[in-house]
Amino acid sequence: MSEHDPQSTPSRQPATAPDLHGQIALVTGASRGLGRHIAVALARAGARVAVNYAHSEADAAQTVQLIEQEGGQAQAFRADVTDEQSVGALVDAIDSALGPVDVLVNNATGPQPMLAIEESRWSDFADQLDFFVKAPLLLVQAVLPGMKARRAGSIVNIGSEVVQIGNARFSSYVTAKSAMIGMTRSWANELGPHGIRVNLLAPGFIPVERHAGVDPEGYRVKVPLQRMGEPSDIADAAVFLASPQSRFVTGQCLSVNGGYTTGI
Repeated sequence: MSEHDPQSTPSRQPATAPDLHGQIALVTGASRGLGRHIAVALARAGARVAVNYAHSEADAAQTVQLIEQEGGQAQAFRADVTDEQSVGALVDAIDSALGPVDVLVNNATGPQPMLAIEESRWSDFADQLDFFVKAPLLLVQAVLPGMKARRAGSIVNIGSEVVQIGNARFSSYVTAKSAMIGMTRSWANELGPHGIRVNLLAPGFIPVERHAGVDPEGYRVKVPLQRMGEPSDIADAAVFLASPQSRFVTGQCLSVNGGYTTGI
């Protein structure tokens, strides 16, 4: 077949923006921080968004308001994603109010204490595993019957570059985020035959509310792209992994950090 044979030339279609119209997306921990930005971005792409929160109803309402101001659809749902009964009730409520979940973004997190090995207790590790292993497991188990029935679904786990860096005095968090990568790959293999994709998004240091007062300059100077990342950088990547544009991508860990971990 010659290089000019039409059959040997890949078809070229114009690039289009990710389209999530008709999709229901659940974002955990979406009342503020990266979760809020991800929820807003998914709504911009056309998804109806379930905004999960644990504590602040006012913050969750603000996320919903931001989405609605842009013409999107969203509703807030309170739930402790580390509790099995709470997760079951959450998914049932979303199904009744919006429809079955097509996109699950496991973003929720709790306190992230920095502790020396001598200061660490097993409970410190268990706390992190609850958010980054137990909660995703409970949520996936809850949405899986519907995804399998439709033979479609996208699960996006929010990891971290700390797995590559191995930050000192942060072993409980690093350990739990490392476990999330293995879990993602195993689930991708298991769920791929059902048309369900599972990927992990690993952000770099993206200053949000929890980082108030932290000087990012020491980090910024080591970023090859020579700027700090913004929440929109993570949100756009999450939309890509959730959308049909990544239809042949599963089991992957996508680092979004301006190249910070390139040399690691």
